[in-house]
Amino acid sequence: MSFEALQRSIETAGYRVELFLQVLGRLGHIVKRWRMINDQLYVGGIKVLHVVVLVGLSMGMVVSLQTGLELARIGQQDSIGTLVALSMAREMGPFITATILAAAVGSALAAELGTMSVSEELAALEVLSIDRISFLVMPRVVALAVLCPTLTILCDTVGIIGGGFVARSQLGVGLTLYYDAAIDSLQDPSAFFGLPKDVYAGLFKSFVFGIVIAVVSCAAGMRAQGGALGVGNATRAAVRDSIILVIILNYFMTWFFYQQ
Repeated sequence: MSFEALQRSIETAGYRVELFLQVLGRLGHIVKRWRMINDQLYVGGIKVLHVVVLVGLSMGMVVSLQTGLELARIGQQDSIGTLVALSMAREMGPFITATILAAAVGSALAAELGTMSVSEELAALEVLSIDRISFLVMPRVVALAVLCPTLTILCDTVGIIGGGFVARSQLGVGLTLYYDAAIDSLQDPSAFFGLPKDVYAGLFKSFVFGIVIAVVSCAAGMRAQGGALGVGNATRAAVRDSIILVIILNYFMTWFFYQQ
């Protein structure tokens, strides 16, 4: 990596951190920006709902089949419900949801703000003394911070249901036994709301992922330059960097929650 590339990377990282801190300082504007937040919730939630359901269902079926075949070799296929439920809650649900949002919503955010940047609409807002962070960025960050955990719950649920179909049809495990094992693994009477750490860890991960995707995508869009080519580069960088950060942060958060 050349010195210029390293310098650009550091400047980009610094701009993202600065943008995130500016969003934190404007959280008090949520009430007056509520309509914009609702719009972003619809765009980022309803329009990708079918994708989350389809991918989550398929991933649950894959996890059930792959782990079930190995468990069947040692006669432990009755535990497949526990493994699928914990896998979806801990890792697969948050990661799948974040990847979908980065590809579908993050790219749209970067393209939208990038188009506004190259067409000098952002400069016009600044001339009109309109707070661009409060008006454009904060609603998108708040919306994705809410959407990602919500869609993760949906992804976990359909993934467990899909695993049940495979357990019944391919592994000969009864649905009652499968779902009883899955539900038992996601219960902890001594914990908050009766849910185990695995559920809270997964939801916290998805909350962080939502913020990261929104900040990275908005930062890429707001720094876009050079017409249509610049918008394309910003969109590509937003998706690429979001997924890379999701993978890296996923490791460190998993280490933090499950270190002995």
